[in-house]
Amino acid sequence: MRSRFFRTYLLPGFLFQSVVVAGGYGTGREMVEFFLSHGPVGGLLALTLSTVIWSAVAAVSFELARTFRAFDYRSFFRKLLGPAWVSFELAYILLVLLVAAVIAAAAGVIVEETFGLPRLVGVLGVVVSVGYLLFRGSDTIEKALAVWSFVLYAVFLVLFVWSFRQFGGQIVAAFTAGYDRDGWIVGGLSYAGYNLTVVPVILFVVRHLESRKQAVGAGLLAGPIAILPGLLFFLALAGQYPEVLDRAVPANMLLELLGSRAFQIVYQVVLFGTLIETGTGMIHAVNQRIAVTFEERGVPLPPIARPLSAVVFLGGAAALAPLGLIELIARGYGTLTWVFLAVFVVPVLAWGPWMIRGARREGG
Repeated sequence: MRSRFFRTYLLPGFLFQSVVVAGGYGTGREMVEFFLSHGPVGGLLALTLSTVIWSAVAAVSFELARTFRAFDYRSFFRKLLGPAWVSFELAYILLVLLVAAVIAAAAGVIVEETFGLPRLVGVLGVVVSVGYLLFRGSDTIEKALAVWSFVLYAVFLVLFVWSFRQFGGQIVAAFTAGYDRDGWIVGGLSYAGYNLTVVPVILFVVRHLESRKQAVGAGLLAGPIAILPGLLFFLALAGQYPEVLDRAVPANMLLELLGSRAFQIVYQVVLFGTLIETGTGMIHAVNQRIAVTFEERGVPLPPIARPLSAVVFLGGAAALAPLGLIELIARGYGTLTWVFLAVFVVPVLAWGPWMIRGARREGG
């Protein structure tokens, strides 16, 4: 019974969190760019707004996918947008390249700053790991992402508790100092917008859901499940505001201040795993879309195609990686955010519920 409850109501949220984390808050740069840049209080308001939007969009999307049996993003958006579905795919391919570039850049920074190894080692490590998971398919990906989520939760909890014990006074002071809160609505919308592209990425897990109650419940829980580690991280970083604003990898600054080499290595290993999670989830969605196209033509997707996609996307993204994390996140994510709000968030909230009701009436 517990296993069924987990798979039904919690697994979608944990997969969402797993794919979000590397591009969403793993390095801490995203926490700074979209939240702390509006001050600690403004950032907290923006985090709350993002969570509410995540849950609302996930709930409608999961039920829409369940109703129409659309478990890959091509099938989903053909139903939602009709002929205009290709607008999502074009934007999504660009986002995958961008996120892959962030992953490559972050992986290089991690292995260089933590272990003193060439950055190329980090990039190759991600490519090989992502390729292996893609080759194994959906079941292995589900298990790997879910297990690593629990590891991530544990590490972020330790990070928060440790930071609060050492910098609790600074954290409390940051929220009572009356910093500027302007712009938090835009920050919350922006962060929610580009991260919500993960919802179509994890639609394959909706195949486990059998009722509207399950789909809506799983969607509503997805927001809090995904944001909780980010919230803990945000609170820990707030104690270093405003000095942390200019750091490319704010997590490294916090870890250095904590002064534990052992915990720094553990965190960076876990963060490296999140890079693999995000890369796997986003590229797996492309593979699922291609596989459905092959099935429609009566031809199975060649097994080699799945890991090959990791090489293509991550290899192509290597050209963008030299731009650096700050530039990639500030400009790339910010630009694509509004595209995804227009082609996904607004349509799914505006007429997704209407489509679901219409399908129910037709079904009797």
